[in-house]
Amino acid sequence: MKHRTAILLILILCATTFISGCTDSSSTSQSVTTHEENAESAATVTVTDAMGREVEIPDTIENVICSGSGSLRLLTYLESEDKIIAVDSIESRDNPYDARPYALANPQFATDYTVFGEFRGNDNPEKILALEPQPDVILKTYSASGYDPVELQEKTGIPVVVVNYGNMVTNREDMYQAIRIYGEVMDKEERAEEVVSFFDETITDLNERTSDVSNEEKTSCYVGGIARAGPHGLQSTEPTYPPFLFTNALNVAYDDMDLSTAEVAKEKIIEWDPEIMFVDLSTLQSEDENSAVYQLQNDESYQQLQSVTSGNVYGVLPYNWYTQNFGSVLADSYYAGKLLYPEKFEDVDVEDKTAEIYTFLVCDGDEELGEEVANMMFNAFGEPAFTKLDV
Repeated sequence: MKHRTAILLILILCATTFISGCTDSSSTSQSVTTHEENAESAATVTVTDAMGREVEIPDTIENVICSGSGSLRLLTYLESEDKIIAVDSIESRDNPYDARPYALANPQFATDYTVFGEFRGNDNPEKILALEPQPDVILKTYSASGYDPVELQEKTGIPVVVVNYGNMVTNREDMYQAIRIYGEVMDKEERAEEVVSFFDETITDLNERTSDVSNEEKTSCYVGGIARAGPHGLQSTEPTYPPFLFTNALNVAYDDMDLSTAEVAKEKIIEWDPEIMFVDLSTLQSEDENSAVYQLQNDESYQQLQSVTSGNVYGVLPYNWYTQNFGSVLADSYYAGKLLYPEKFEDVDVEDKTAEIYTFLVCDGDEELGEEVANMMFNAFGEPAFTKLDV
């Protein structure tokens, strides 16, 4: 009997040890699995931004905010505007005039989102920290203005990725780098390359149509009323106006210095006496003597210009609106080309081309929406764009 009892105790001990071992193994396995899942959910990648900072961001981005002029525009180019969870104050403003195609294509920006800070990058860390859900990353342009990106990242604990917005003439590489960095952050590298290619191919098309025209054959031109932080009169021009550069136009105000906008003397405009006058319709926000259209209609000196006496004064789309709207630059370029070199652009319907540009850049390929945005842009300032002005 004692012998049998001893054997029974040994068997019970073995069984207990076996069960315990299985339980420990299962527990350990569960612990490892949980650890791996947590590690996967916390996976990060490192992005080098335009400031040369190595910024660690989540591997998968679900929620973002865009800080600074043009930041949300770039995100819209990448067809990632649905990832935003809040907007800056420019999007919520009730403005009778608006020349931002990306915003016209997305009216929900003005109605459906919380405001996280003021425009031009003047962010509010407290408002950002109150957002629910929290952004995975803050995408920021123009780091030298507004809230310092390094301090913003420290205060919020949210990674801030900075880009240089660039432009289409003197800083196109910055512009392309910005698109590519946003593409890397949003896992939209392929779309970023499509956008870069679209700009390159369009600019090449404009250049190839006009590059063989000699200066003697060209029609002299001038653009006035160029917007810069608000409306301006006829003396506000752009010596390196992209639509003129892309079409190799004879811009009487051309200057190869690195100038984006300039205020020229009235006497110089009269001296230049351009054959065709273009007017940036943003000037119509000034419904008085500060408007370029008013000045052309009422100033006796301007009334003597050959472009006025011949009826060759035309309205173009504003594109300096919360920094440059690159699609509108291209649309203006085709319109300028059509007027300056009609035989070179006889196959181009400028209104259709404008709708095509907006469809690709800001309408996620929706052609009907692209036409709507183009029509809103044409008629945003009372006087329709791409038509002859009554001066």
